[in-house]
Amino acid sequence: MLTVGVDVGGTRVRAGVVDAGGEVLDTVRASTPGSEEALESAVAGVVAELAERHPVGAVGLALAGFVTPDRRGVRFAPHLAWRDAPVADRVADRLGLPVVVEHDVNAAALAERRFGAASGASTVVFIALGTGIGSALLIDGELYRGAFGVAPELGHVRVVPDGRPCPCGKSGCWERYCSGTGLATTALELLARDHVHSPVLGRLAAGDPGQVTGQRVAAAAREGDPVACAAMAELARWLGEGLALVADVFDPELMVVGGGVSESAPLFLDEAREHYAERLTGRGNRPLARVRVAQLGEAAAVVGAAELAREYAVRP
Repeated sequence: MLTVGVDVGGTRVRAGVVDAGGEVLDTVRASTPGSEEALESAVAGVVAELAERHPVGAVGLALAGFVTPDRRGVRFAPHLAWRDAPVADRVADRLGLPVVVEHDVNAAALAERRFGAASGASTVVFIALGTGIGSALLIDGELYRGAFGVAPELGHVRVVPDGRPCPCGKSGCWERYCSGTGLATTALELLARDHVHSPVLGRLAAGDPGQVTGQRVAAAAREGDPVACAAMAELARWLGEGLALVADVFDPELMVVGGGVSESAPLFLDEAREHYAERLTGRGNRPLARVRVAQLGEAAAVVGAAELAREYAVRP
């Protein structure tokens, strides 16, 4: 059976028809509206367009937010209009198809487990490095969501007491140091120091500090910009610190690093592995979890949501 996975993001809605082998056969995109009704219309619209071209049997929605344990509703999504909304039922009524909802990082982790970097692994932690940090946990190959459907929020584990403020209301959260946003902040802090030579980032920041983004820091690091390289080394250090903490808590066999920042993994992942090995409790006396880069890229959430829809549709 063909199913549709929909990645409902803060700026765009991406939908894809996915077969049982995880191949995306067709895609449609739309802008993300600001109201609940318009958002549900947009989601239904992209699915209906695909359904006109393919015999689809179910729909999975992936989004960044708190999803109810039954995967029918959305409690809270910071970049979307839904608040305590029965999203699956509303969209299903519009389409006449079964609909299931899942956190986008959970969906991506499932896709990597079935078709990508985590294939065959049993206990897996997925770390998505983007604007912040999203995370997912697989135990015996199954997603663990916690009692209320919001586990695990690893990006908001505090790693620096009284550290950088976080939009979550705390300070010193892991994602403030190990994410695209954290990378840019580190670069700007380094640029603020006296006598720092930075031919690429220095020119950007002199015009407008807002031009210094994580993506541009990574690009500057590839060009050998000293500040960008130092910022990337800091990201590697904090990634290693966090992975050691994660391994101490969950003892996984595999940790997969995904998200947009992972596209620059050759710049930081080997160094992060070294920091992880140095910080792990009992190092030298226990196995090290493997650390791999995600393979499915931005398609992962769509593929994972479609796979969940397939499971949901055939459930008795």
